[in-house]
Amino acid sequence: MNTHPTPLTPIYLDCDTGVGDALAIAYLLATPGIRLAGIGTVAGALNAAVAAANTLNLLATAGRDDIPVAVGGYDPVDGPRPGTPGHGRTGQGRNGIGDVLLPRSRRHPVDESATELLIRLAHEHPGRLEIIATGPLTNLAEALYLDPELPRLVRRVTVMGGAVFAPGNAGKFAEANVAANPEAAADVFAASWPVTLVPLDVALAHSFDETHRRALAAAEGLTQQALAQMLGTCFTYYEKHFSTRRMSPHDCLAAAFASGDLDPERMPTLRIGVDTTAGPRRGQTYFAKVDGPVSADVRNGQNPHEARVLLSLRRDAAPRLLERILALAPARTTTPARSTAAVPMPEPAYAAGLSESVAA
Repeated sequence: MNTHPTPLTPIYLDCDTGVGDALAIAYLLATPGIRLAGIGTVAGALNAAVAAANTLNLLATAGRDDIPVAVGGYDPVDGPRPGTPGHGRTGQGRNGIGDVLLPRSRRHPVDESATELLIRLAHEHPGRLEIIATGPLTNLAEALYLDPELPRLVRRVTVMGGAVFAPGNAGKFAEANVAANPEAAADVFAASWPVTLVPLDVALAHSFDETHRRALAAAEGLTQQALAQMLGTCFTYYEKHFSTRRMSPHDCLAAAFASGDLDPERMPTLRIGVDTTAGPRRGQTYFAKVDGPVSADVRNGQNPHEARVLLSLRRDAAPRLLERILALAPARTTTPARSTAAVPMPEPAYAAGLSESVAA
C-alpha cells in the first residue's frame, strides 16, 4: 500500500491583476491538489508594478504571504508603447480592481523578475510545472528567449486569449491579451510546449451575475467580500453601458479548466497564427484544422503553432467557479476592504508607476 501523499501540481500564474485575474487567484488558492508556486505580473490593462501591488494585497486578504510575486514586462517585446491605459473605461476602476482599497500587504515583490521566477520554477519542477497565463504573453515570450530549454521543462501552458469565431474585445478583430503584444503571442504559440487556449468563444458563454455577487458578499472571508465589491463596480459599469449586471469571468474560467475542474465539450487541436502587422487586424488570431492524421505529439498539443482550443463546455461553469471561491478559507484579519472612487496613493516603491497606469 502506497502511503506517500500525491505531490501537489506546481502552478505559475502570469497575470495583469484586475478583477478577472483576482477571481482566478482566489480560485487557485481554494483548489486542492495544486500549489500556486509563484505569480508574475505583466503590463496589460494596467502597469505591471500596480498589478503586483494588487496581487500582494489580495494574497494578504487570504493569509497567503508564502507565494512569491514578481514584477514582469512593462512593454511588448518589440518595443515600448505610448502608455498603458487604465481600467476606467472597462468598468474595473482606476486601480484595476474596481476601486476597492485592499489592506496593504507588508510584503514587496521578490527581487527576481517574473521571467526569472518562471525559469527558476521550471528548473525546480522539471516536467511538472504548469503555466496559466491570463494577461499578455510578454513574460512567457521573454522566458523562451532567455531559456530555449523551457518548453521541455514545462508540462502544459493554458492561455486565456484569442478568438476563433467570436468578435474581438480589443477592436473588431483581436482579443485584448493577444492584441497587447501580438509578437509575444506568436512566439508562445510557435514554441514546442503543450498549449491549451481558452478563447473568447467559450469565455463569453459563461458569466457572473448579481446572484454570484451577493453570495460572495455574504461570505465570511475578506477575500470573497473584496471580490464582491469588485464585481459591483463592474456590474454598475455594464448596466450603464450595456443594460446588464453581469460579466464573464474569463480568467477564472481558464484557471478552472487548467485545474481540471471543467469538462470540455468541443476542444479541437488547431493550428494558430497571429497577425503581427501594423494594419487594422493586428493581434487577430487565425485558426486552421490540422491536416492529415493526428500524431501523438499533436494530440498532446506539443507541435509548434498548434494547440488544443476550448470552444465549449458541457455545462455552465459559473456555479462551479463560485463554489470553489466560496470554499477559500478566511484569513485571520479584521481589516475590511473599502471601495472608493479615489485612487490609493502608492505607498511602496514598487507601485511608483501607479500614476501613469491610471492616467485619463
